[in-house]
Amino acid sequence: MPTRNLRVAPTVAPVAPAIDPVLAALTALRDEMEIPAEFPRPVLEEAAEAARRDVTDGREDLRDLPFVTIDPPGSMDLDQAVHLERTAGGYLVRYAIADLAEFVAPGGALDTEVNERGMTLYGPDVRTPLHPAVLSEAAASLLPDVDRAAAVWHVDLDETGEITRARVARARVRSTARLTYEQVQARLDAGEAGEMLDLLREVGLLREERERARGGVSLNVPEQDVVAHEDGSFGLEFRSTLPVEGWNAQVSLLTGIAAARIMRSGGVGIFRTLPAADPRDLARLRRTAGALGIDWPQDVSYGELLATLDSATSRHAAFLNEATSLFRGASYAPFGGTGQPAGVPDDVAHAAIAAEYAHVTAPLRRLVDRYGTEICLALCAGDEVPAWVRDALPGLPRTMARTGQRAGSYERASVDIVEAALLAGRVGDVFDGVVVDVENDEERRRRAAKEADRAAKDAGGALPGPEVQEVVRGQVVIADPAVRAGVEGVGLPLGEAVRVRLREASIERRRVGFELA
Repeated sequence: MPTRNLRVAPTVAPVAPAIDPVLAALTALRDEMEIPAEFPRPVLEEAAEAARRDVTDGREDLRDLPFVTIDPPGSMDLDQAVHLERTAGGYLVRYAIADLAEFVAPGGALDTEVNERGMTLYGPDVRTPLHPAVLSEAAASLLPDVDRAAAVWHVDLDETGEITRARVARARVRSTARLTYEQVQARLDAGEAGEMLDLLREVGLLREERERARGGVSLNVPEQDVVAHEDGSFGLEFRSTLPVEGWNAQVSLLTGIAAARIMRSGGVGIFRTLPAADPRDLARLRRTAGALGIDWPQDVSYGELLATLDSATSRHAAFLNEATSLFRGASYAPFGGTGQPAGVPDDVAHAAIAAEYAHVTAPLRRLVDRYGTEICLALCAGDEVPAWVRDALPGLPRTMARTGQRAGSYERASVDIVEAALLAGRVGDVFDGVVVDVENDEERRRRAAKEADRAAKDAGGALPGPEVQEVVRGQVVIADPAVRAGVEGVGLPLGEAVRVRLREASIERRRVGFELA
């Protein structure tokens, strides 16, 4: 089945201990998953020493450019700052990225710790950062009105938004504003954003067109957000992404595409990969479209169809949810590292982006980006890629797979806990919802076979009754509270409104379950 599209929003204020069972369950979850509560003392000492150093000397001075950051409310770990301008031939996109290599000494205590953590983990009550706060929320973060060390990408685009040239170099920058997506969208809608943010929309729209032309896709599935309230309680809400979030994401994507080109040319790098969808999955998705009453002509591509859908429509939301099942098997492909054969491997494109692509824009929150950035800096400067980078490349896919799986499991379990808390005491109540996912025939047959085996063992070898085959499992979305959970029933109607009865809500078991009413 498709994965849940969720986001644990940054905690703006300290969470008061108002809901002890929830906090206890979240603490138990972190203990169970061995998520560290703090950094070891040697790591903190090394980070503090690095934060005291002035790492901005000797760099190109770009402080006259009014870079801005655009992030969710309350964010302090600011990886990226953007500046755009119109040129005679199109556009110049400058993207400043926090320069973590200036703060993390290869082989030191901090380097060892961040290689163990892999990425920042976001929980409802606490955030488990990749780097200590003295770096991730202070010295290395691109906060406004302070000088910062950055790796600045300069990407030239033609009038259609196509990349014509790209380079990256170290520079000193000074962000002029810390903006939120909501602020930028409101200014754009009111016509009060100013030239630079107007260009963000213009370039973002062009890059979305280029994405569709390549055969790439972007899924606008509503996110399920966990929100921490000042009284210590937690809430859930479904939030459709704003257009500016997509335009801002296109800047990161074009930077990652440019980085991949530089890596390919230099013969050393690490690509983010995603295999093409299985034709059988695409055929199944076409059948789903038909069942939902969505017209999908044979001459319309997958990406073109997605661009016409509105996630606010229940049938469209159900289809978009099913479409996430095509995005499976993402990995990393390093090449040119120590002990690796020369040349770029085959089949290293990212199918959803429809291009070769590298992660280089979020080094405060994701380990691999520091290495990718350092590769591109060296290649653009005509220098040798540092040995510590080449040595690390072969092992990075395993590290990122391990830590990425942990991050996904942690966020899903955290949301499960909050969902159960919101519904505690309401077992037996009936809710309005929409079925957004139903297990397919193969999944149902496998489950039925397992249940039949268990039933036969429990019955001493007797065959189970026909009811084992009749129950279908799926996922239902409830608007109030904003919950997505499992549902069982006979003949679940995909994409349709239903009445469901809550049959389980357990904080301790991190489980919520419904059945058709």
